[in-house]
Amino acid sequence: MSGVEVVLEGVRKTFEDGRIGALAEVTMRLEAGDFVALTGPSGSGKSTLLNLIGALDRPDAGSIVVGGEDVVRLQDQAGYRAATVGFVFQLHNLIPTLSAAENVQLPMLGRRVPRRERERRARALLEEVGLAGRLDSSPTTLSGGERQRVAIARALANEPQLLLADEPTGALDSETGSQIVRLLLLLRDQRRMTVLLVTNDESVSQQGDRVLRLRDGSVEGNTTRASAPRPA
Repeated sequence: MSGVEVVLEGVRKTFEDGRIGALAEVTMRLEAGDFVALTGPSGSGKSTLLNLIGALDRPDAGSIVVGGEDVVRLQDQAGYRAATVGFVFQLHNLIPTLSAAENVQLPMLGRRVPRRERERRARALLEEVGLAGRLDSSPTTLSGGERQRVAIARALANEPQLLLADEPTGALDSETGSQIVRLLLLLRDQRRMTVLLVTNDESVSQQGDRVLRLRDGSVEGNTTRASAPRPA
């Protein structure tokens, strides 16, 4: 597995027939394997930008090229999301009536992965995020950090090249949040994914390779620290 390059050119997005501006001419680039933190004030367009890159919404103008393909022009955007993108949200969005392992298997159903392979992959992913002993646990019995680890395992179920994380530590205490970020960094290095993480926590943003800032719908800044050397 390897990450993908993400290139945005002149991306604009408005809501309510143009009355509310969300993004204005956003141009940015993520190199394959980057771990980039996206920060900015509330309402600056961070979540909107993630939704556009993940093909959960369409821009009014501009191009979003992921791995050489313009996502905006793709006919099968659902297929793109299933094959290329993993999503992690602030609220884990786990189904409480399913076990941890069953939650992790959900994205694989859309790709018609055979049951035994789904079970094997879910078990391996939960082991990878440190939950080997919680496969059959209900989300209601897990701590906040454990639930977010299950959500991360679920995001990795289809082996995405791009991981989009929308404030994954926002509902956690600082120590648990730090553990989640360290886990995401480790997974990035092991899997060579490209990661774009939205956060308002400076201690979280400084752990990435680069920090991008959004203000009033535009990218305001770029690099704040050099990348750490990656494993060969």
